[in-house]
Amino acid sequence: MFAKEVTGEEARARIADGTTWAEFCDTLKSAGVLLDRPASPKDLRDRAEGYRYLSRLLRAGLEAFVEHGDPLAPVLRRMVHETVKMGADNPDNYYLNAAISGAHRYRIVGKRNSVAYLGFGIQSGNYGVGGGQMKTGAYLEASDMHIEPDGSFTIELSVEPAEGNWLPMTPDSTMLIVRQTFLDRETERVADLQVERLDGDGRPTPLTPEAIDRGLTQAARFVGGASAIFAMWAEGFQKVPNTLPRFNQAVSNAFGGDPNIAYYHGYWQLGPGEALVVEATPPECMHWNFQINNHWMESLDYRYFPVVINKHRAKYRPDGSVRIVVAHEDPGVDNWLSTVGHDRGTMCFRWTRAKEHPEPNARVVPVAELGASRR
Repeated sequence: MFAKEVTGEEARARIADGTTWAEFCDTLKSAGVLLDRPASPKDLRDRAEGYRYLSRLLRAGLEAFVEHGDPLAPVLRRMVHETVKMGADNPDNYYLNAAISGAHRYRIVGKRNSVAYLGFGIQSGNYGVGGGQMKTGAYLEASDMHIEPDGSFTIELSVEPAEGNWLPMTPDSTMLIVRQTFLDRETERVADLQVERLDGDGRPTPLTPEAIDRGLTQAARFVGGASAIFAMWAEGFQKVPNTLPRFNQAVSNAFGGDPNIAYYHGYWQLGPGEALVVEATPPECMHWNFQINNHWMESLDYRYFPVVINKHRAKYRPDGSVRIVVAHEDPGVDNWLSTVGHDRGTMCFRWTRAKEHPEPNARVVPVAELGASRR
């Protein structure tokens, strides 16, 4: 990691003599200690996923801080998606991010369309600086906004108050995050969104040595910072495996979580012939889901495998409760989720804008005791 920000003259010297690139490579190399932490799994599949995870974080970092890091010309793009994952990314989400700055004013122009949940948040910091926090500040959800009958809307982003839909920024604001959450991906359509800077012509800063020094430095820090933070989280969950306690909301908000969501993080571990049974009675809420992840807190591949269940797709019991079963093979029951060949990993249950926050119950049972009861 770098100890301090450098001046313009120092940045130009670092580009001239190759220091920028050398330190970028050294920082990436040091991030590999993630796989050698005492609590990191030694299974070759898990280690291979760990190296892939670091490469994914690097892709995200380069996109965020080198290609699209200029707040003078913000671009909404998918930083986390099907092949870049981190921090128990939600498989039901369509994430968008854009670089912003509290020194400027912005406007989002959009059309609501039909996605179940649409939320806009302001964040500051990033996982690779200071304490690694990416604090969530102001947050605005579509049900609290003024939206025209045709579904169109605008949102102003600024430090100074604005009329209508307004997302307050602070001088240290650095990122806009948009969460669009599906109940049914097959039928719902994400919002159409554009962001523009209001106090300027919208053109980016011409490329400078300072920008590349800063961008590569931040990208490398991001890889090391994000991987270390979520490794510590996973190791904490490991201490009480196969449970789903509520995660501290203040900590969640400090590291980029949605303040409208109650998170329940845990660590699952199953031997041959075992299943994890998760039971809950969902409260009144906009959305809920349960997902399983690998050790590195990446959601498993939801494109091809059943690794997430939500409010829309779940099969409920007559009393309104739901039973979810995690097992290596399909045991012939409702709400089965596949381990996709893993024997351990992290997991997450979430309630979105819930009236109550009941804690899900989790326990390990022999698969033979489940019976076959798919409706």
